[in-house]
Amino acid sequence: MTRLFAISTAALSLAAALWAQPPAPAPADSKPAAAAQPATPPAPPKAEEKVSKTEHTVTIGGQPVKYTAVAGTLVLKKDDGTATASIFYTAYTRDGVTDLSKRPLTFAFNGGPGSSSVWLHLGMLGPRRAAGEPDGSKPIPPPYRFVDNEFSILDLTDLVFIDPVSTGFSRAVPDTQAKDFHGFSGDLHSVAEFIRRYVTEHSRWGSPKFLAGESYGTTRAGALSGYLQEHLGMNLNGIVLVSSALNFATFEADPGNDLPYEVFLPSFAATAWYHKKLAADLQSAPLEKVVDEARHFAGGAYTLALFKGSSLSQEERASVVKNLARFTGLSPEFIEENNLRVSMERFAKELLRSDRRTVGRYDSRLLGTDHDSGGDHPDYDPSYASVQGPFTAAFNGYVRDELKFENEMPYEILTGKVWPWSFKEFEGRYVNVIDTLREAMSQNQALKVYVACGYFDLATPFYGAEWAVDHMLLDRALRGHVTFGYYEGGHMMYTNLKALAKAKQELTKFYASALP
Repeated sequence: MTRLFAISTAALSLAAALWAQPPAPAPADSKPAAAAQPATPPAPPKAEEKVSKTEHTVTIGGQPVKYTAVAGTLVLKKDDGTATASIFYTAYTRDGVTDLSKRPLTFAFNGGPGSSSVWLHLGMLGPRRAAGEPDGSKPIPPPYRFVDNEFSILDLTDLVFIDPVSTGFSRAVPDTQAKDFHGFSGDLHSVAEFIRRYVTEHSRWGSPKFLAGESYGTTRAGALSGYLQEHLGMNLNGIVLVSSALNFATFEADPGNDLPYEVFLPSFAATAWYHKKLAADLQSAPLEKVVDEARHFAGGAYTLALFKGSSLSQEERASVVKNLARFTGLSPEFIEENNLRVSMERFAKELLRSDRRTVGRYDSRLLGTDHDSGGDHPDYDPSYASVQGPFTAAFNGYVRDELKFENEMPYEILTGKVWPWSFKEFEGRYVNVIDTLREAMSQNQALKVYVACGYFDLATPFYGAEWAVDHMLLDRALRGHVTFGYYEGGHMMYTNLKALAKAKQELTKFYASALP
């Protein structure tokens, strides 16, 4: 999970600038120490593999599922045996399986860059989940806890949650090499090597294999689909993409790139509908109908208007302003002031400005309170604030109390320590893994992809995911291999238990379709 995504390191994700705090100033009466000696740098963490294995039972769909959990570290090494990084992971394998060739194996991770896998782990896929408000539309007060996840997919597949270097308990060895992993290629190669090592050491080459990624994790999954196939000869059966970031052009608006304004519009409409800011005819309609109308306008008249630029006639402009106001709940004057191009940040600040409230980025159902109602962007994301504490507390208790894994290091839920993140492979252009995914699906025509989208996600809008897949230029015979699921939730749609239950149903069908 993450604050996503721009080409620049300042805006690409929930970057360090957003979440990291500046160093505290020295006290007013402090004095510099005379002849102070430089501090001795701490010794790098020791590269060692250790695991904690525990046995459990969870009830899924009314049926008990016995499983073994392994929380541990796997050390990546160069060809000469030199250790480079210690990767923390949590693996769940169903007990009593005699034929591993029929038991799927799913590798899951989140994004950021800089995020651990805690969100998919304790939110959607794993056997335990962080407890929260049933529909996820309000924060809950501390203290926080974890409970059984009756909607886990552990009955369908074994699971391995991976924390990339510098997230979770994963660290480079020594620390001075951390930057080698903090970039598109370094991250891709290290996660691929972890997958190869795990599959080899646990005799899973014959198992059906899946990836599940969220946010920047979908960028990673798209890249891995080609890398695993081309460099390791490892073909996948399926990929689950949650809140997709496949082509960064869909959410990074720049002069000359109006695409984000188009693809965000249906998400704006869904948000305005939820907060009852639309005209009566739209407000009384079902959410799906509102979204469909907004989609039609965004991909038609609005796209054409932005394409025309300054050659747009006054009559055409007036019609576009009227429709933008209709679908966003914003005033025509505000839309004119923004030259028909309302950014996500300005929308989040403006929609409920008269109520002195802002809407969330990850989940626009949640409301924030800024220090004033002026300005053009919110002070913070209330939807991230609502999940940071519960997930952090739940995992730190869970990993030590139930999984019995002890580590003195802080578990980096979401860190800015990976910055600057390198996208040198895409210098001068937007990050885009769609072509890689198309090539992987074309060469391995058994590969299926499921795309999960939240209507109230203002980080990676669902219409952007649709646009990216439509522009994959996949052969007509393979188009049915990509399916979409839509949820009344945000970036982490699974915080809404109804959405989580629906996701389990959808994934059950998807896994069945992707298996031989």
